[in-house]
Amino acid sequence: MRFHRNGSPANVRRAGRRYLLSVALISATLLLCISVWSRCEAGSGKIQPQASAAQTPSTVSPPPSSAPCAWPPKLQAELRKHLGPTDAALLAAPDGCHLVAIHAGRPLIPASTLKLLTAAAALHHLGPEYRFQTDFFQDASGNLIIKGYGDPLLISEVVADLAQTLAPSLRRYGDLIIDDEWFKQPLFIPGRRNSLQPYDAPNGALCVNFNTVFFKRRNGKPASAEAQTPLLPFARKKIAASGQAQGRIGLSAGAAENIRYSGELFRYFLEKAGSRGSGTIQSGRVTGGVNRIHRHHSPYPLTEVIQKLMAYSNNFMANQLFITTGIAAYDPPGTLAKAQAAVDRYAREHLGLRHLTLVEGSGISRANRMSALDLLRVLDAFAPHHRLLRNDANEYYKTGTLDGIRTRAGYLMGEDGTLYRFVVLHNTPGRTTDAVLEMFKAHLP
Repeated sequence: MRFHRNGSPANVRRAGRRYLLSVALISATLLLCISVWSRCEAGSGKIQPQASAAQTPSTVSPPPSSAPCAWPPKLQAELRKHLGPTDAALLAAPDGCHLVAIHAGRPLIPASTLKLLTAAAALHHLGPEYRFQTDFFQDASGNLIIKGYGDPLLISEVVADLAQTLAPSLRRYGDLIIDDEWFKQPLFIPGRRNSLQPYDAPNGALCVNFNTVFFKRRNGKPASAEAQTPLLPFARKKIAASGQAQGRIGLSAGAAENIRYSGELFRYFLEKAGSRGSGTIQSGRVTGGVNRIHRHHSPYPLTEVIQKLMAYSNNFMANQLFITTGIAAYDPPGTLAKAQAAVDRYAREHLGLRHLTLVEGSGISRANRMSALDLLRVLDAFAPHHRLLRNDANEYYKTGTLDGIRTRAGYLMGEDGTLYRFVVLHNTPGRTTDAVLEMFKAHLP
């Protein structure tokens, strides 16, 4: 039976369905509001993009505006006296809560604190136990071919030990051929100038002694400043052309000087070990029909390479790691573009960096940009390796210096052994990081 008047069974059923539909719509609306609210910055109303698992940093710091641990306003006002509009300061507690966050999202010039990101990306792609290799071949004509793979610590002591290993089975050879094609040349590093300064030393697949010559004067004549390093003919010519009295000078990028210098150093130590060459030093490449006679593995694992890199803030070492990371991600030969892509992708997908502009791996370029929040996420990732950094009392840190730029980032250890992360970026000429860091240390909980 069907009724059409109000109160009929049909109308009752329709009213019931409308009521259930209304309840469902209200419930869905409430759920949506809760979801949106949970993605909003506290007090800001801005919806934040949801991060994938790969993008979420290992330690996610809460927004500074809502941090329950933040310094009192009076103390923050005192800190702001040491910061201009192009400076930033950030201090995070072990649980990630921001004690201080001033201009923390502004992209600024990081200088050498960028090396923290380069090191973190290298550890991710290569692994902490990675060791650089150098291969030695002999062709049918008896020539010795040395193929480099970017080892940043191919120093005199290592070359001398290598010669002792090779000499017993290599009493004679013809030409000494250097294959450095693992890195594609020319390799231009933004920010690097064509100067004799060691921080401007060029990069390459086979380089010795950081592509530098270290000398002093003895009785008015140039002499090696390192007992383990001979002063070879190429080095003497480089010193004479420099006009400098003493110090460490870098090689030039355009003249393939690394080929000549590394070749002379290997030939010297091979001859000293009893292996004599009868030909010339030249560049070339490994081709088919050659016999590999030795593969050298660096005595230094990647962690030790990074420790030395951080101790001396060596730009050459940093960009050797940078280019090698690009090869690990995108295959040889190494190029600046591959390195940029590899480290940028790691930074964005694994650390969640959002304000990064990356043009090289050492921090020498003023075109690099990072925010303090970005560096905080790098510090989160690097925390298991914090002891690789320079240490002063309860501080593990990396500094950065360019003309008018002073930066510092690292860890302050609390009394209970926990790590507080800090970042100070001064892009205002004339300022230093000292005053801010003193306040951080003085008011550490």
